[in-house]
Amino acid sequence: MSESMLHIEHKGSAGMEYLVIKIGGSVMEKVPFSFYKDLVKMKVQHGVQPVLVHGGGPNISSHLELMKIQSPFINGIRKTTEPVLQVVEMILSGSMNKEIVRNIIKAGGNAFGLSGVDGMLLEAKLLESEVDLGHVGEIVSVNQAILQQLAASEMIPVVSPVAVDRLGQSYNINADSAAAAIAKALHASLCIVTDVDGVFVNDKVIPAISDLEANRLIENETITGGMIPKVQAAFQTLKEGVKEVVILNGASEQILSDFIQGKGVGTTFNLKEAMKNIG
Repeated sequence: MSESMLHIEHKGSAGMEYLVIKIGGSVMEKVPFSFYKDLVKMKVQHGVQPVLVHGGGPNISSHLELMKIQSPFINGIRKTTEPVLQVVEMILSGSMNKEIVRNIIKAGGNAFGLSGVDGMLLEAKLLESEVDLGHVGEIVSVNQAILQQLAASEMIPVVSPVAVDRLGQSYNINADSAAAAIAKALHASLCIVTDVDGVFVNDKVIPAISDLEANRLIENETITGGMIPKVQAAFQTLKEGVKEVVILNGASEQILSDFIQGKGVGTTFNLKEAMKNIG
């Protein structure tokens, strides 16, 4: 396998080489079938075990609108009341999760769909915030043994970012944050698949960005909206030991194949590399 693919060097405790791939709900319907084929090839041809974590924001929003349930966003995070949480679980852990599993099967692979609630894969607590966000949580721990067992059974885990605490309370988790926590637990690299080519500055994609530069771009509102938690999750993951993180446009044909072959797609996040692309 090309070393250019995130320079993957980390292995899980079972000796497996992992890559956590987070795919956003906004790009789900735009992803070409080649994405799923490349996902299957990643394990068979390159010896890398993918773990897929998915979002589902647009579908959740449309269902909430149909049901006339209010769910405002506060600093890019959906306020999650109990009625909202029920819809989140129905969409994320139900229809969207199984659609991805079916697509992987159709592509010749084998997948196992689960949420963070199953087996307490993702244990969470209430996210601390100055404003009331409802049942929005943050990850306390990841039961990576479940993912390792699925990988050993030649399965591709497909994870819905709904977590649970030890009292049985479910929590809505930002999918980027859930993917970052899983990457940390598996000592894996992280690929964030969204509907943009990467981080844009002056109408062009920045191929690499440092944490200090990212903070400046957030402060001056060059990086805004849903890109903020993606960028923050990327750098938090790096600080916790992951070597590199990349954002890719999943709507592009054969994007995973190009990525694996080191064709320089997307934006790579790096704690050490100085910015050379912003004047």
